[in-house]
Amino acid sequence: MAICVLMGAVSKLFTEFGVVRLMENILRPLMKPLYNLPGVAALGAVMTFLSDNPAIISLAKDNNFSRYFKKYQLVSLTNFGTAFGMGLVVIAFMTGKGFGGGALVGLLGAVIGSIVSTRLMQRFTLKSHPELNCPVTEEEGTEQNISFRSEGSIFQRFLNAMLDGGKSGVGIGIAIIPGVLCISTIVMMLTFGHPAGGYTGAAYEGVPVITWLADKINVVFYWLFGFESGALVSFPITALGAVGAALGLVPTFIDAGIITNNAIAVFTAMGMCWSGYLSTHTAMLDSLGYRNLIGKAIGAHTIGGLCAGIAAHWLWVLAAMVF
Repeated sequence: MAICVLMGAVSKLFTEFGVVRLMENILRPLMKPLYNLPGVAALGAVMTFLSDNPAIISLAKDNNFSRYFKKYQLVSLTNFGTAFGMGLVVIAFMTGKGFGGGALVGLLGAVIGSIVSTRLMQRFTLKSHPELNCPVTEEEGTEQNISFRSEGSIFQRFLNAMLDGGKSGVGIGIAIIPGVLCISTIVMMLTFGHPAGGYTGAAYEGVPVITWLADKINVVFYWLFGFESGALVSFPITALGAVGAALGLVPTFIDAGIITNNAIAVFTAMGMCWSGYLSTHTAMLDSLGYRNLIGKAIGAHTIGGLCAGIAAHWLWVLAAMVF
């Protein structure tokens, strides 16, 4: 919750004082060749990176934003935006734990996963609904009309942005509590075993079913992700429901001595790319009016997240060889 509040304040300050607009202008030329999306889509990536997945929906419902898209492209924003959800929180958390290098490599892996997920979603959508290959609206406008600047003195804008951003961070923190309490608890109960002296009822005690199963096929996870312990698989599993809950597992892994920069790179990539998509995709597509495409969106994003983790692992292997 503390990280969400602080990062919410920072993200609002970035938005208020033009950093978001600057980043959008820098990233805009990459949108068409990489994602088959109009340049203004970069704004969605920046906003979800600074906050959470649903930020892309508030933009998609803005006619001034959606007019640049074809309908199948607008639908794919669900996958595109989710791939960057809570990115700043994830990277700040990993860096704060002393794994900044692995976090940056993971960011590159998340970008690769986002490309795969977005392109697959567009392909799936056009294949089943070719009629969506048409503009959302015929209205005209300029991208510069999309502005977030408020009125008042610099001090007033700074104070309001910080307080409003912190307030939105509280909302994000509350939103991840169900995942932290429910999903994380279940995963921990099925990941960690009992201490040497037997069960005491303390935290992180359970029946290590996930670890046992992962160890049986750990050669697969080792080759794909470089995981040296089956317990590490619990992070991406938890991230399916809530990346905030998954982050709660990292300190335990650090205390157990099974964390490396490679694992952090994979965690960052998959945590960002998946970022609780199983719990948000349904609501996001439903709000856009395309509930029938939920299965395709989830399938495409599952593949994209796996590609993100694999890419992060091999990028780290390459970086380790070079540096």
